[in-house]
Amino acid sequence: MYDALYIWLGALRGGLAMTTVIIGTILAACVGTITAEVTMLTVVALGPMLRRGYSKSLATASICAGGTLGILIPPSIMLVIYGPMAEISVGKLFFGAFGPGLLLSALYLSYILLRSLFQPEVAPSLPAEERVVPFIKKTTALLTSLVPPALLIAGVLGVIFLGIAAPTEAAGSGALIATLLAIAYRKFSWKILGDVSLATVKLCGFIFVIASCSVAFTAVFLAAGCGDVVKEGLLAVPGGQWGTFTAIMLIMLVLGMFISWMGILFIMVPIITPIGAALGFDPLWFSVMMCVNLQMSFMTPPYAVAIFVCRGAAAPELGVTINDIIRGVIPFVLLIMIGIGLCIAFPQIILWLPHQMIRF
Repeated sequence: MYDALYIWLGALRGGLAMTTVIIGTILAACVGTITAEVTMLTVVALGPMLRRGYSKSLATASICAGGTLGILIPPSIMLVIYGPMAEISVGKLFFGAFGPGLLLSALYLSYILLRSLFQPEVAPSLPAEERVVPFIKKTTALLTSLVPPALLIAGVLGVIFLGIAAPTEAAGSGALIATLLAIAYRKFSWKILGDVSLATVKLCGFIFVIASCSVAFTAVFLAAGCGDVVKEGLLAVPGGQWGTFTAIMLIMLVLGMFISWMGILFIMVPIITPIGAALGFDPLWFSVMMCVNLQMSFMTPPYAVAIFVCRGAAAPELGVTINDIIRGVIPFVLLIMIGIGLCIAFPQIILWLPHQMIRF
């Protein structure tokens, strides 16, 4: 898929960085976690971009930005955890997150295109000899490459949207399709099945440990009446409902700089969900806005998981440093803030698609 898009967009300045974001957007609807996605994009895309004269900052930032979409665009682990805690349908959250996810992807692509036009030295176009491919051949390559992810997306999100299966059942459907694709590509083996099963057990155990400790902490916190203190304090913030909403978003942003998103959810969701209801916000809109906010946590140091994963996966000979990545991601963090502003101004970005679902 990367090779096919590489040929189609290579003539544009910034085409390889745009290809990286597009691949990240498509993979986001197949993967659901950012570590695997950022690693994959780094291994596949970073070398080709740097060898063709792309700046290290733009190349790595496009990888981090595109890779972190996997935690927002369904099927997202974040949404699966958030839904039951806020007593909101995971299916609704899935389809509510599509609009903001695609909006952020469009903002990233627009930024790359505009910056490449005004600063051509940071993202040159491909040499003409690398783009001389017959139209039929490159079209066939693109369409063929899109079939596997389309099957995965239809197998997971399609059955939820059409009311055929609940999210848990859809996960089983996606796992089955992924296994069949591995067999079709002759990549399946009992060793791989064992490795995948072990990774699944480790990830689930990791989530359960954090959930147990966080729930215990939150239960004691709320039982001691601290939740009411926080609620009263936030509701007393000047500016009415939007003043309180801004304060909550700032708290989530600061926490995201220092704490894992999973810990933030388990601690904050039981506290802020009643506050959102008291302020009169649509519960679905409010929940998705919190998840969009947490997109920034993956690119805001010192925690910034995406930055460290990208640096760790980059080949040493490429000479990429943490400073290169941090300089590059700053504009993308600002773009997420712009996306939040657009979702506030136009709430139907979040709410329209869930209202089209057949059954929840």
